[in-house]
Amino acid sequence: MTVTSTAPSSAAGSEASRESFLARHYFLLKRLHSLSGIVPIGAFLGVHLLTNSSIVWGAWLNADRYPEGAGVRTFQHEVDFIHSLPFLIFIEIGLLWLPIAFHALFGVWIALSGRSNLAAYRYGDNWRYVLQRWSGYVGVLFIFFHVSTLRWGWTYGGLIATFDAERASSTTAQHLQQGGLLMAAIYLVCVLALVFHLANGLWTAAITWGLTISVAAQRRWGCVCAAVGIALAAATVLSVVGFATLDVAEAARIESAINAGTLEPAAPIVDLGGSIEAAR
Repeated sequence: MTVTSTAPSSAAGSEASRESFLARHYFLLKRLHSLSGIVPIGAFLGVHLLTNSSIVWGAWLNADRYPEGAGVRTFQHEVDFIHSLPFLIFIEIGLLWLPIAFHALFGVWIALSGRSNLAAYRYGDNWRYVLQRWSGYVGVLFIFFHVSTLRWGWTYGGLIATFDAERASSTTAQHLQQGGLLMAAIYLVCVLALVFHLANGLWTAAITWGLTISVAAQRRWGCVCAAVGIALAAATVLSVVGFATLDVAEAARIESAINAGTLEPAAPIVDLGGSIEAAR
């Protein structure tokens, strides 16, 4: 009489089932992962950096129309528009947090499972593949810290200054000016890592989707991706430097005047928020 144990085979079957699920759906999941990195995550990163850098370009564009606190008033206008959107929390969950969670978790699984893309992307450089992986790790940690402090209001035991939408510029500046230049340096490095991750991800996504097959096509698309990366990097530097050097007390004074109704938030010359509002 032969006694057969079913527990090990059951466990092995369960493990095989998990592996087979990922193997069966890897093609689809990889493309969803690629797509989510571009839309909505990449698109949001671009809009977010454009909004944050308005602390600088708003001062440039609106200096003649708003001689007092043009940068602060422009940034407040942009923040007010965002917070006026209906069902904002559902927009954030559906279009940001869930896609970011999927992109981050599946990306970490790809990196840790050892599924290298070097064979598939034989024209890519090894260092870009390594930087793509590590910038992803940095991005996951930084996004959690950024969202938890400036959106969810976590102070981490009173150590981190949080964000007040009615005092957008002064509270953002307080956040970045903590520890001297330490927080600003952390933001600069981490956001630039996200910018590289997006720009390089755009290049690899075109290969994933079969859009750039030849070396020449990959080179041309690489120039476009580099231009996108440079533009977003410039917006990053403007944002971080703008808030790191902002006079917090003066910004708070301008915001108090806005809240008291003696000053208005400054609509930029190209007012996307107003255009959207008028189109409703």
